[in-house]
Amino acid sequence: MATVARLQLLQLHPHPKLLKPCFLSPRIKFKLPNFCFSSSSRSFSAFRCLSSNTDQIRQNSSHNEKDGSIVGDLLNYLNESWTQFHATAEAKRQLLAAGFHLLNENEEWELKPGGRYFFTRNMSSLVAFSIGENYNTGNGFHIIAAHTDSPCLKLKPISASSKPGYLMLNVQTYGGGLWHTWFDRDLSVAGRVIVRSDDGSFIQRLVKINRPLLRIPTLAIHLNRTVNQDGFKPNLETQLVPLLSTRCEEELPESKEQGPTKSSKAWHHPQLLEVLSEELDCCVDDIVSLELNVCDTQASCLGGMNNEFIFSGRLDNLASSFCALRALLDSCSSPGDLSNEDAVRMIALFDNEEVGSDSIQGAGAPTMFQAMRRIVSCLAGENVGEGTVERAIRQSFLVSADMAHGVHPNFMDKHEENHRPQMQKGLVIKHNANQRYATSGVTAFLFKEVAKIHNLPTQEFVVRNDMGCGSTIGPILAAGVGIRTVDCGIPQLSMHSVREICGKEDVDTAYKLFKAFYKTFSSVDRKLSVDEFFH
Repeated sequence: MATVARLQLLQLHPHPKLLKPCFLSPRIKFKLPNFCFSSSSRSFSAFRCLSSNTDQIRQNSSHNEKDGSIVGDLLNYLNESWTQFHATAEAKRQLLAAGFHLLNENEEWELKPGGRYFFTRNMSSLVAFSIGENYNTGNGFHIIAAHTDSPCLKLKPISASSKPGYLMLNVQTYGGGLWHTWFDRDLSVAGRVIVRSDDGSFIQRLVKINRPLLRIPTLAIHLNRTVNQDGFKPNLETQLVPLLSTRCEEELPESKEQGPTKSSKAWHHPQLLEVLSEELDCCVDDIVSLELNVCDTQASCLGGMNNEFIFSGRLDNLASSFCALRALLDSCSSPGDLSNEDAVRMIALFDNEEVGSDSIQGAGAPTMFQAMRRIVSCLAGENVGEGTVERAIRQSFLVSADMAHGVHPNFMDKHEENHRPQMQKGLVIKHNANQRYATSGVTAFLFKEVAKIHNLPTQEFVVRNDMGCGSTIGPILAAGVGIRTVDCGIPQLSMHSVREICGKEDVDTAYKLFKAFYKTFSSVDRKLSVDEFFH
């Protein structure tokens, strides 16, 4: 039977010498079909094993229609959003489709009550908002903030590298990833490319190579006998290097140019540039700049015995970003949704949270505060009174949404025994006395009161005293803007792995709670007085 299978393979490719184990010249192209091997028939067939993106989108949409869940749409969003650029572009597409108006930060704004608007910065961060029809100058903002970036590998400015017999890509680590999980994965690249147009201008193009292109192979246990005892501890500079291709010495002579003196065309392998140019339908010479992430190609999907889990990369924090986006869209999608609203509903999706937020597109920049000030000033017109912006901020409330640590069934001792959030049990409210989270007793109460009104479950999390605590954009925005803030998140496992896991029900709970926050918070907030004088 093995002989029959081999003959069938040779019929597809008559002689193995016709296929060199390397990329050919950019002008010579060939494509190998994808093969599936059937264990029952012991035969090969030349058809694509994986369903197309269209098929996957249909399946996810069908899932939504069955139970009113947003999980199918989240899966589509995750599969579109390989990078922070793609996540922002997809959010932009959905906002435009819903009738939101695109603003430009470089131009004057014309806003009105009942209007819906948004803008992007660096195409990796986004602020969108809808203005209540009963808005009066000085009224507050109800904001949900999240981030679009995730730990990943990024191509270095000079990515071309070679080792005897191989073409490699130089990468740098971004954020605090579980880097061992990136080994032996089917990887590719996606991100932003600057392309020269025919008229000499330059345009930004997003690109995603939707097929396995790279691999970081592990060392066989036969060559590393003690790895299971000593642990897998790769050197991140020399051993976390993706393999692109085998190398043909006669076609790819070693460049004599080294380091910064190399021409820009020699900074990246010609084979990589050719793949990008084909995807972008442009000439290689017109590609003038790259900003690419290394990405896992495995699609986001449902898993578990009852399909109760979501298996995906980048859940931290695209799951929160999508729930916030969808809540804003659905809270003002119908006529009359804003008729009784006197506040501004807003989402703010930032880049660079995983590396501290200190960038023009990160939460450390005054992006959100500047937007709030411009909105207040624009709507006030000539009636700007003393402290108008400051009064608006004092009446505002921020939900900082970032994924939370669910209790791990194999490492339960890593959680404080009374604060062990579980998947499928609701949104987690995060507390830290040292202000690693911005939650206070007041903000936690207000947020939980919204959940209580709508019968939505919440959980509590605090880190053990003998462990360090992570942080979010919550404290950054609370301190930088002076806005009341609660930190919360969907519980998950495998945070910062190349593949993460969260509960399907928790996604829908987060979406419902965020939507309830927009529609209910004003009435809840009016019932509580904190800083007013009392006996």
